[in-house]
Amino acid sequence: MDNILSVLIFFPAIAGLLGFVIDKNSIRAYGISVAAVEFALSLFLWATFDGTSAAMQFVELIPIVPDFGISYYVAVDGISLFLVIMATLMTLIGIISMSVKNEIKNMVITLLFLEMTMVGVFVSLDVIVFYLFWELSLVPMLYIIGAWGGPLRVYAAIKFFLYTFTGSLIMLVGILFLAFTYYDIVGVWSFALTDWYQLKMGVNVQLWLFAAFFIGFAIKVPMFPFHTWLPYAHGQAPTIGSVILAAVLLKMGTYGFVRFSLPLFPDASVIMIVPIAVIAIIMIIYTAMVAYAQEDIKQVIAYSSVSHMGIIMLGAFAMNTQGISGSIFQMLAHGIVSGAMFMLVGMIYDRRHTKLMSEFGGLALVMPRYAMIFGIMLMASVGLPLTIGFVGEFLVLIGFYKVSPILTILAGASIIVGAVYMLSLFKKTFFGEVTNEENKKLLDIDARETFSLVPLVLIVVWLGVYPTPILKPIDVSVSSMLELMEAKAVKPKTKELIASMRSEDKEEN
Repeated sequence: MDNILSVLIFFPAIAGLLGFVIDKNSIRAYGISVAAVEFALSLFLWATFDGTSAAMQFVELIPIVPDFGISYYVAVDGISLFLVIMATLMTLIGIISMSVKNEIKNMVITLLFLEMTMVGVFVSLDVIVFYLFWELSLVPMLYIIGAWGGPLRVYAAIKFFLYTFTGSLIMLVGILFLAFTYYDIVGVWSFALTDWYQLKMGVNVQLWLFAAFFIGFAIKVPMFPFHTWLPYAHGQAPTIGSVILAAVLLKMGTYGFVRFSLPLFPDASVIMIVPIAVIAIIMIIYTAMVAYAQEDIKQVIAYSSVSHMGIIMLGAFAMNTQGISGSIFQMLAHGIVSGAMFMLVGMIYDRRHTKLMSEFGGLALVMPRYAMIFGIMLMASVGLPLTIGFVGEFLVLIGFYKVSPILTILAGASIIVGAVYMLSLFKKTFFGEVTNEENKKLLDIDARETFSLVPLVLIVVWLGVYPTPILKPIDVSVSSMLELMEAKAVKPKTKELIASMRSEDKEEN
């Protein structure tokens, strides 16, 4: 399996092309089969991955344009491995659970092509190849929102595309400038990220390049004030679109900060700690307050998603193993929990064709299995101990406390607001008497829906109780990245900060 990453990338796309000749009545089973094989391959990748090594593994390097140093260069480490697994898992779960009936063949084929781009983003180490997959991921999601979305689907799709594409173009300017910088210093062309890691640049250059990459990644996250496209995208997208968008596509932005911004621009990253933290706290508080004011259940989950992404951003700039590892773990937690929450909202919408909380009440009496799973996911969302949501949030806050106790306390207090609006949603929707006659006839979740939700529930509890198998490989890679940042930093204060954080990590270990 020397080429397992190439198989993981291109197998869904090839299967998608073959899907055009599959009968419409068999296309869902075909899509599930393809996604299941893809997920099994990602588990095999994990099983054969050396979690004690920080080196890039399963490396494939094939020159494409040697004169300009462009290559097909893919590999994984502890930072990217589990994001690949999450992408394959959520694609499989999404196809199983989706309720799309119109043009279902086109939807399955689109999802398989989207899976190719998502895996490609997380494994690419040539920056041009990374950028191609990054941009290609916009096309299937644009189609999913625009073709299967709600009444304002065209507006939501165009807004999603314009925001993310504009940010990507600004990032492309930074990529090309960095390539020229490498050529000026080394004398040869290269777009290999591992080569760029060896560059030492002045602080001013780092700040400009950090800004260029920041725009591209911040819009994708999305960070405040670039977040306005997300509620429209979620609100108009079909359920499967919201599941993949929240679970995987948003993580491309936070992954970009960890993979690119931190190791490439260590001094600029340290300078931006406080501004990023302030923006993250604004994300947590502001979007939580907006979520509390919503009447639409899906909009509550959408704004909640932005709020939790603020926690991930806070950890990414903690400059220590606990914070950054907690941020990466929280990417996984947010992906699983938010994906499940959007699935649950979609299931009730399929039954009642409304998402307004005022239309419900007392659902726990009518749909007890649905209410139980919704409650478990809600508790994970607010960070209840022994759930997956608690582990990431706890590590992020512990890690960032070493940087700024005041900002950490403020962020921690802000997270409580999330519990308020989520519990309020649960109370209005599930408790009390069933006053709406239509709700009395609702059927509880069926076998297909149960089969798609139960694995996510098990993951939420398993990783909440025993996160070590995930955290250990992540810690090894993050520690190596911090060592690289310390070595290439040009400001003494940056070196001192990272060195002190690393020494504390070693003492705690």
